[in-house]
Amino acid sequence: MQRITKVKTKITSFTYAVLAASLLLSCVGGQLGKNNSGEFRNGMVVSANEVASEVGVEILKKGGNAVDAAVAVQFALAVVYPNAGNIGGGGFMVYRSAKGEINSLDFREKAGANAGRDMYLDAAGNPIVDKSLHGQLAAGVPGSVAGMAEAHQKYGHLKWEDLIAPAIHLAQDGFKLSARQARELNGLKGTFTKLNPLGTALIKEAKWAEGDVLVQSELASTLKLIASQGRNGFYQGAVADSIVAEMQRGGGIITKQDLADYKAIWRKPVTGEYRGYKVVTMPPPSSGGIALIQLLKSVEPYPLNKWGFNSDSTVQLIVEAERRVYADRAAHLGDPDFYPVPQTKLIENEYIKQRMSTFNWQKASTSAEISAGEIAPKEHEETTHFSIVDRDGNAVAITTTLNGSYGAGVVVKGAGFLLNNEMDDFSVKPGAPNMYGLVGGEANAIAPNKRMLSSMTPAILSKDGELFMVVGTPGGSTIITSVFQTILNVVDFNMSMQSAVNAKKFHHQWLPDQVEVEDKALDSLTTEKLKAKGYKIVPRGAIGRVDAILKTKWGYYQGGADPRGDDKAVGW
Repeated sequence: MQRITKVKTKITSFTYAVLAASLLLSCVGGQLGKNNSGEFRNGMVVSANEVASEVGVEILKKGGNAVDAAVAVQFALAVVYPNAGNIGGGGFMVYRSAKGEINSLDFREKAGANAGRDMYLDAAGNPIVDKSLHGQLAAGVPGSVAGMAEAHQKYGHLKWEDLIAPAIHLAQDGFKLSARQARELNGLKGTFTKLNPLGTALIKEAKWAEGDVLVQSELASTLKLIASQGRNGFYQGAVADSIVAEMQRGGGIITKQDLADYKAIWRKPVTGEYRGYKVVTMPPPSSGGIALIQLLKSVEPYPLNKWGFNSDSTVQLIVEAERRVYADRAAHLGDPDFYPVPQTKLIENEYIKQRMSTFNWQKASTSAEISAGEIAPKEHEETTHFSIVDRDGNAVAITTTLNGSYGAGVVVKGAGFLLNNEMDDFSVKPGAPNMYGLVGGEANAIAPNKRMLSSMTPAILSKDGELFMVVGTPGGSTIITSVFQTILNVVDFNMSMQSAVNAKKFHHQWLPDQVEVEDKALDSLTTEKLKAKGYKIVPRGAIGRVDAILKTKWGYYQGGADPRGDDKAVGW
């Protein structure tokens, strides 16, 4: 600890003037702790919605810690970001205390006890795609409420009901829709009408417009029960009755017993090192943590900084690493409570070195010739992520999801929240792709009470015992690669947090064998060089919506809120 020596100083009018000027500089925008570069000293929340971010910062200002703020943000997002914020879905939390304690919480959804391996196959054994994507049968047992209750019980400081109060207010009195949200609701009106014959607050007779107020009275009632009764307000009583009634209306399988039995689980985080930075991230049933460590170790021996951001050599190396990691994902990853995931082996240095030894700089590998490594023994992109740091330096990275945008499209009548369609994240049929084109095997086959594999990759980085970065993103199969490339942008290419988030990205996931590229991510010369080596370059829309926080060497928090959405960084 640094020694502080007290020195008696004569306080002059000049000293007061200097102190006043310093205070003024630290209060730019009226927010104590903000410097003139838009960085904040006392804490920060970066989420997919400005209102939710502001809710989190208000909790921090009231003396709440990062977990308190996370609970408030999670429930606020369930109101103001209905396409992915949720109480009807699930997710993962990675936690790092100011003293360096780490932990991770699995509140991923589960298959109901009546789930069956072939429940989405026709008589010929082929997947019936719509059954795992739309309607009540597509839903897994929700985990978000149990997860927030578990996190609060272990680490929270403020009263539970005070953390949910902002969400209740937003649901009861309404909030103004953004232009993006109005377009989404209008575009899905037919789907909502078909799947919700009893009506829902998300349907409006006329078209939704930017600035319209969305009031969700049924959701407000549900939130009040959760505020007063904790997790029992969701998994028992009136809300549980509503969920089961919804299942019965549409052929779903979730029962009261499934709800009562659900538990969030604390798991040992996956950790690794990259260029002197410690990386803490999520273990299975998230595939993201192991894949992220594999990717970082795969590229670490190479001089990315010398080659440059998105140069042909940089892109080729990253693509070949991603190809091999996603092949491993398909074969070896699943719910560790049901399948012996070879976690240690997958992130061993020698294993990764062997995997990367097979690519040729002169030409592209083909996914047909790349299979998973030999080991013996043996999400639509509407997830959401938020990153939070409090004034003491406690950090939380949470990624949650309904899977597809607006989940299964079904709003639980009487309870006002959307059901997830997470059952599609299982390998409905080993070898058959899911909605993201991801394939899986026996490790991720459907089984009763099993958690489906996920790509969610909440991560926290530190260096020399000090917090460095909190990062995560939605994006289905692109989550892993988006987090990976954002870390590289900061560590290898010396970008600011916002620049790293803004930077255009590319993605390869083994199958299909193609490099998906955001607009202007690669210049024409780089593209032609890669094509000449045999890479198939496929343009696509936005990749990821990263929300991240960087702690600068001066101790300020620097936010990165993704411009691909309505995301917002708020600090104090």
